[in-house]
Amino acid sequence: MTDGETGRVFRVAYVPGVTPAKWVNIWTERMPGVPVTLVAVPAAEVVGLLRDGGADAGFVRLPVDRDGLSVIPLYVETTVVVVPKDHAVAAVDEVVIADLADDEVFHPLDDTIEWTARPGQPAFTRPATTADAVQLVASGAGLLLVPQSLARLHHRRDLTYRPVPDAPQSQVALAWPTDATTDLVEDFIGIVRGRTVNSSRGRTPAAPAEKPAQRQARKPAQNGSGRRAVPASRRRKGYRPR
Repeated sequence: MTDGETGRVFRVAYVPGVTPAKWVNIWTERMPGVPVTLVAVPAAEVVGLLRDGGADAGFVRLPVDRDGLSVIPLYVETTVVVVPKDHAVAAVDEVVIADLADDEVFHPLDDTIEWTARPGQPAFTRPATTADAVQLVASGAGLLLVPQSLARLHHRRDLTYRPVPDAPQSQVALAWPTDATTDLVEDFIGIVRGRTVNSSRGRTPAAPAEKPAQRQARKPAQNGSGRRAVPASRRRKGYRPR
Protein backbone atom coordinates (compact mmCIF):
# COMPACT_ATOMS: atom_id res chain seq x y z
CA MET A 1 0.00 0.00 0.00
CA THR A 2 1.39 3.35 -1.02
CA ASP A 3 1.23 6.57 1.00
CA GLY A 4 -1.41 7.85 -1.41
CA GLU A 5 -3.66 4.93 -0.56
CA THR A 6 -3.44 5.45 3.19
CA GLY A 7 -6.71 6.78 4.57
CA ARG A 8 -8.70 5.78 1.50
CA VAL A 9 -11.93 3.78 1.53
CA PHE A 10 -12.31 1.03 -1.08
CA ARG A 11 -15.85 0.94 -2.46
CA VAL A 12 -17.33 -2.33 -3.76
CA ALA A 13 -20.70 -2.37 -5.51
CA TYR A 14 -22.74 -5.55 -5.77
CA VAL A 15 -26.01 -6.55 -7.42
CA PRO A 16 -28.82 -8.47 -5.67
CA GLY A 17 -28.05 -12.12 -5.02
CA VAL A 18 -24.27 -11.69 -4.89
CA THR A 19 -22.69 -12.18 -1.46
CA PRO A 20 -19.30 -10.42 -1.31
CA ALA A 21 -18.70 -11.10 2.40
CA LYS A 22 -15.99 -13.76 1.93
CA TRP A 23 -13.86 -11.44 -0.23
CA VAL A 24 -14.46 -8.47 2.05
CA ASN A 25 -13.35 -10.50 5.07
CA ILE A 26 -10.06 -11.37 3.35
CA TRP A 27 -9.58 -7.72 2.38
CA THR A 28 -10.10 -6.64 5.99
CA GLU A 29 -7.40 -9.07 7.15
CA ARG A 30 -4.87 -8.09 4.49
CA MET A 31 -5.59 -4.37 4.19
CA PRO A 32 -6.45 -3.15 7.71
CA GLY A 33 -5.50 0.41 6.79
CA VAL A 34 -8.05 0.65 3.96
CA PRO A 35 -11.67 0.18 5.08
CA VAL A 36 -14.08 -1.29 2.54
CA THR A 37 -17.57 0.05 1.90
CA LEU A 38 -20.26 -2.10 0.26
CA VAL A 39 -22.72 -0.44 -2.11
CA ALA A 40 -25.90 -2.41 -2.94
CA VAL A 41 -27.18 -1.43 -6.38
CA PRO A 42 -29.80 -2.79 -8.81
CA ALA A 43 -28.35 -4.85 -11.65
CA ALA A 44 -29.47 -2.29 -14.24
CA GLU A 45 -27.62 0.55 -12.48
CA VAL A 46 -24.28 -0.96 -11.51
CA VAL A 47 -22.48 -0.14 -14.79
CA GLY A 48 -23.51 3.51 -14.58
CA LEU A 49 -22.34 3.64 -10.98
CA LEU A 50 -18.91 2.31 -11.92
CA ARG A 51 -18.53 4.71 -14.84
CA ASP A 52 -19.54 7.66 -12.67
CA GLY A 53 -16.92 6.79 -10.05
CA GLY A 54 -19.47 5.70 -7.45
CA ALA A 55 -17.49 2.53 -6.73
CA ASP A 56 -13.95 1.27 -7.32
CA ALA A 57 -15.10 -2.18 -8.43
CA GLY A 58 -18.36 -4.07 -8.58
CA PHE A 59 -19.93 -7.49 -8.90
CA VAL A 60 -22.21 -7.49 -11.95
CA ARG A 61 -24.35 -9.96 -13.85
CA LEU A 62 -23.38 -10.56 -17.46
CA PRO A 63 -24.03 -9.47 -20.09
CA VAL A 64 -23.21 -5.80 -19.48
CA ASP A 65 -22.03 -2.98 -21.72
CA ARG A 66 -18.26 -3.35 -21.39
CA ASP A 67 -17.33 -0.01 -22.94
CA GLY A 68 -14.66 1.49 -20.68
CA LEU A 69 -14.82 -1.43 -18.26
CA SER A 70 -12.55 -4.35 -17.50
CA VAL A 71 -14.49 -7.53 -16.69
CA ILE A 72 -13.45 -10.85 -15.16
CA PRO A 73 -16.14 -13.59 -15.32
CA LEU A 74 -16.32 -15.46 -12.02
CA TYR A 75 -19.04 -18.11 -11.86
CA VAL A 76 -22.28 -19.26 -13.49
CA GLU A 77 -25.52 -19.71 -11.54
CA THR A 78 -28.19 -22.37 -11.93
CA THR A 79 -31.51 -21.04 -13.19
CA VAL A 80 -34.54 -22.09 -11.16
CA VAL A 81 -38.31 -21.68 -11.45
CA VAL A 82 -40.09 -20.16 -8.44
CA VAL A 83 -43.52 -21.65 -7.80
CA PRO A 84 -46.14 -21.84 -5.03
CA LYS A 85 -45.61 -24.85 -2.78
CA ASP A 86 -48.85 -26.44 -3.97
CA HIS A 87 -47.86 -26.22 -7.65
CA ALA A 88 -47.27 -29.48 -9.58
CA VAL A 89 -43.62 -28.48 -10.15
CA ALA A 90 -43.00 -28.70 -6.40
CA ALA A 91 -43.49 -32.49 -6.59
CA VAL A 92 -40.43 -33.09 -8.81
CA ASP A 93 -36.67 -32.56 -8.40
CA GLU A 94 -36.19 -30.49 -11.57
CA VAL A 95 -38.04 -29.42 -14.71
CA VAL A 96 -37.21 -28.50 -18.29
CA ILE A 97 -38.51 -25.47 -20.14
CA ALA A 98 -41.01 -27.60 -22.09
CA ASP A 99 -42.70 -28.53 -18.80
CA LEU A 100 -43.65 -24.86 -18.33
CA ALA A 101 -45.22 -24.40 -21.78
CA ASP A 102 -48.75 -23.93 -20.43
CA ASP A 103 -47.84 -21.76 -17.42
CA GLU A 104 -47.83 -17.98 -17.33
CA VAL A 105 -44.28 -16.82 -16.62
CA PHE A 106 -43.40 -13.34 -15.38
CA HIS A 107 -40.67 -11.36 -17.10
CA PRO A 108 -39.67 -8.54 -14.71
CA LEU A 109 -38.02 -5.44 -16.14
CA ASP A 110 -34.87 -6.14 -14.10
CA ASP A 111 -34.55 -9.72 -15.39
CA THR A 112 -30.88 -10.77 -15.33
CA ILE A 113 -31.18 -13.77 -17.67
CA GLU A 114 -30.60 -13.31 -21.40
CA TRP A 115 -33.37 -15.20 -23.20
CA THR A 116 -33.50 -16.08 -26.87
CA ALA A 117 -37.08 -17.29 -26.40
CA ARG A 118 -39.15 -16.68 -23.28
CA PRO A 119 -40.46 -19.83 -21.58
CA GLY A 120 -44.15 -20.50 -20.99
CA GLN A 121 -46.96 -18.06 -21.73
CA PRO A 122 -46.58 -14.29 -21.27
CA ALA A 123 -48.04 -13.16 -17.93
CA PHE A 124 -50.63 -10.39 -17.78
CA THR A 125 -48.04 -7.80 -16.73
CA ARG A 126 -44.31 -7.14 -16.59
CA PRO A 127 -43.39 -6.38 -12.97
CA ALA A 128 -40.87 -3.61 -12.38
CA THR A 129 -38.63 -5.74 -10.19
CA THR A 130 -37.91 -9.35 -9.33
CA ALA A 131 -39.23 -8.68 -5.83
CA ASP A 132 -42.57 -7.58 -7.32
CA ALA A 133 -42.67 -10.69 -9.49
CA VAL A 134 -42.12 -12.92 -6.46
CA GLN A 135 -45.13 -11.29 -4.79
CA LEU A 136 -47.24 -12.10 -7.85
CA VAL A 137 -46.04 -15.71 -7.87
CA ALA A 138 -47.12 -16.00 -4.24
CA SER A 139 -50.59 -14.81 -5.26
CA GLY A 140 -50.83 -17.68 -7.77
CA ALA A 141 -50.77 -15.42 -10.83
CA GLY A 142 -47.83 -17.13 -12.55
CA LEU A 143 -44.28 -18.46 -12.27
CA LEU A 144 -40.83 -16.87 -12.35
CA LEU A 145 -37.43 -18.01 -13.59
CA VAL A 146 -34.39 -16.47 -11.86
CA PRO A 147 -30.80 -17.28 -10.87
CA GLN A 148 -30.81 -19.49 -7.77
CA SER A 149 -29.25 -16.80 -5.57
CA LEU A 150 -32.20 -14.48 -6.28
CA ALA A 151 -34.66 -17.23 -5.40
CA ARG A 152 -32.85 -17.57 -2.07
CA LEU A 153 -32.74 -13.80 -1.56
CA HIS A 154 -36.52 -13.52 -2.02
CA HIS A 155 -37.39 -16.71 -0.13
CA ARG A 156 -40.89 -17.04 1.26
CA ARG A 157 -42.43 -19.88 3.26
CA ASP A 158 -45.26 -20.27 0.76
CA LEU A 159 -42.91 -20.59 -2.23
CA THR A 160 -40.29 -23.07 -3.39
CA TYR A 161 -38.08 -23.44 -6.45
CA ARG A 162 -36.70 -26.15 -8.72
CA PRO A 163 -33.70 -26.20 -11.11
CA VAL A 164 -34.31 -25.77 -14.84
CA PRO A 165 -31.12 -27.27 -16.35
CA ASP A 166 -31.88 -26.40 -19.99
CA ALA A 167 -32.57 -22.71 -19.29
CA PRO A 168 -30.00 -19.97 -20.01
CA GLN A 169 -27.84 -19.16 -16.99
CA SER A 170 -26.71 -15.95 -15.35
CA GLN A 171 -22.99 -15.31 -14.94
CA VAL A 172 -21.51 -13.15 -12.19
CA ALA A 173 -18.39 -11.11 -12.93
CA LEU A 174 -16.10 -8.54 -11.34
CA ALA A 175 -15.94 -5.23 -13.22
CA TRP A 176 -14.15 -1.92 -12.78
CA PRO A 177 -13.33 1.16 -14.89
CA THR A 178 -10.30 0.32 -17.01
CA ASP A 179 -8.84 3.81 -16.64
CA ALA A 180 -9.06 3.52 -12.85
CA THR A 181 -7.11 0.30 -12.39
CA THR A 182 -5.34 1.34 -9.19
CA ASP A 183 -3.11 -0.74 -6.94
CA LEU A 184 -6.08 -1.19 -4.62
CA VAL A 185 -8.16 -2.56 -7.49
CA GLU A 186 -5.31 -4.94 -8.35
CA ASP A 187 -5.25 -6.09 -4.72
CA PHE A 188 -8.98 -6.76 -4.77
CA ILE A 189 -8.70 -8.67 -8.06
CA GLY A 190 -6.06 -10.85 -6.44
CA ILE A 191 -8.33 -11.59 -3.49
CA VAL A 192 -11.31 -12.46 -5.71
CA ARG A 193 -9.11 -14.72 -7.85
CA GLY A 194 -7.79 -16.49 -4.78
CA ARG A 195 -4.22 -15.28 -4.89
CA THR A 196 -2.21 -15.67 -1.72
CA VAL A 197 -0.94 -12.70 0.25
CA ASN A 198 2.54 -13.14 -1.32
CA SER A 199 1.20 -13.11 -4.88
CA SER A 200 -0.21 -9.80 -6.10
CA ARG A 201 -0.35 -8.85 -9.77
CA GLY A 202 1.44 -5.62 -10.49
CA ARG A 203 3.28 -5.53 -7.17
CA THR A 204 6.94 -6.35 -6.59
CA PRO A 205 7.01 -9.40 -4.33
CA ALA A 206 9.34 -9.46 -1.37
CA ALA A 207 12.50 -11.51 -1.81
CA PRO A 208 11.96 -15.01 -0.42
CA ALA A 209 13.81 -15.87 2.75
CA GLU A 210 16.85 -18.08 2.31
CA LYS A 211 16.39 -21.68 3.29
CA PRO A 212 18.85 -23.14 5.84
CA ALA A 213 20.42 -25.29 3.13
CA GLN A 214 21.04 -22.21 0.99
CA ARG A 215 22.67 -20.35 3.88
CA GLN A 216 24.86 -23.37 4.59
CA ALA A 217 25.92 -23.55 0.94
CA ARG A 218 27.13 -19.95 1.10
CA LYS A 219 29.39 -20.56 4.12
CA PRO A 220 33.10 -21.08 3.34
CA ALA A 221 34.24 -24.68 3.57
CA GLN A 222 36.24 -25.59 6.67
CA ASN A 223 38.86 -28.26 7.31
CA GLY A 224 38.61 -30.85 10.04
CA SER A 225 40.28 -28.63 12.64
CA GLY A 226 37.56 -26.00 12.30
CA ARG A 227 39.83 -23.63 10.36
CA ARG A 228 38.90 -22.33 6.93
CA ALA A 229 40.42 -24.33 4.09
CA VAL A 230 43.18 -22.49 2.26
CA PRO A 231 42.48 -22.03 -1.45
CA ALA A 232 44.86 -23.92 -3.74
CA SER A 233 46.04 -20.66 -5.30
CA ARG A 234 47.43 -19.51 -1.95
CA ARG A 235 49.34 -22.70 -1.19
CA ARG A 236 53.13 -22.32 -1.56
CA LYS A 237 55.69 -24.99 -1.82
CA GLY A 238 56.74 -26.11 1.58
CA TYR A 239 53.70 -24.59 3.24
CA ARG A 240 52.38 -26.61 6.11
CA PRO A 241 49.31 -25.84 8.12
CA ARG A 242 50.10 -25.16 11.79
